Amino acid sequence: MASHEFARQIEGYGLTTADILYRLPDHPSILQEYVWQDYDLAPRFPELKKFLAFWEAKLEGRLYRVTVAHKALIGPAEIKTVDAEFRLH
Repeated sequence: MASHEFARQIEGYGLTTADILYRLPDHPSILQEYVWQDYDLAPRFPELKKFLAFWEAKLEGRLYRVTVAHKALIGPAEIKTVDAEFRLH
């Protein structure tokens, strides 16, 4: 039986990393960094949007900037040509 993560990749999910900068509630001039990573669907990112909605509703740190990177982990195979062949006897 395939793992849950593999099944999501087959459905089109890819690994998404969000670098989140937010302001500390007690010291708004200081930025703190949080890294979030999960499988998500690009370009709409429903899982990330759900997490950010939770953040804004439940956490006190005001969001400053969110930078997103996404990589589809399953795709066409990469084919490389071979320039030469060497045989050892």
